[in-house]
Amino acid sequence: MSWIPAFKIGLWNAWILTLFVVLHPFIMKLVDIAMGDGSLNQKMGAESGEEGEKKSIPIPTILLLGLFLYSIFLPLELGRAWFTLGFVIYLVGIAIFLSAIITAVKTPLGQIFSSGMFRYSRHPLYLSFLIVFVGISVATTSWLFLVLSMGWMYFPLSQLDTEERGCIQSFGHEYQEYMNRTPKWLGLPKI
Repeated sequence: MSWIPAFKIGLWNAWILTLFVVLHPFIMKLVDIAMGDGSLNQKMGAESGEEGEKKSIPIPTILLLGLFLYSIFLPLELGRAWFTLGFVIYLVGIAIFLSAIITAVKTPLGQIFSSGMFRYSRHPLYLSFLIVFVGISVATTSWLFLVLSMGWMYFPLSQLDTEERGCIQSFGHEYQEYMNRTPKWLGLPKI
C-alpha cells in the first residue's frame, strides 16, 4: 500500500466501488419498496440530533464528496492480489449492509432489530461501511483513502451513543437487555 496515489483518471477506478457509499440511501429505499412496506425510515427513527450535531452535518458531506472525487483518480489494478483481497473485503461489507437492511425492512414497526446481522452487531450498518472502506483502501492500495475514509466515519460513529440513548428511551428495558447480550461491533451474542 502507498501514501502517494497513482492519480490516473480512468473508467476502472475506485469511483465504481465508492459509488455504493454515495448511493446507499437509494439502495435502502429500493429494498424497502421491494421487500417492505415503505416504513424503513420510520423504523430506523430518522430523528435529528442535538444542536451541536446539526452543525457538523456539512463536514461529513464535504468529506464524502472529497472521497468520491479522490476515488476517480485511484486506479483499480484488476489482476493484482491486493485488488482481489480488497474486493472480497468490500463484498463482505456489502453483504453485511444488505443483510442488515433486509432485517430492518422485515422487522415490524415498533420492534427492535434483533435478528439477522443485528444478533451479532448492534450497529451492522456502520460496521458494513467500515468494512467497505477498508476493502476499497486495500483494493486501491491507498493509505490516504483509508485515512480520509476513517475521518469521514468519525462523524456517524460519534452519533452512536445518542442513537442508543434514543433506543433506550423508545424501547426501555427491552433495548437495555439487547445491548447487554449483543456486541457493539461484532461478535457472538451472550446467552
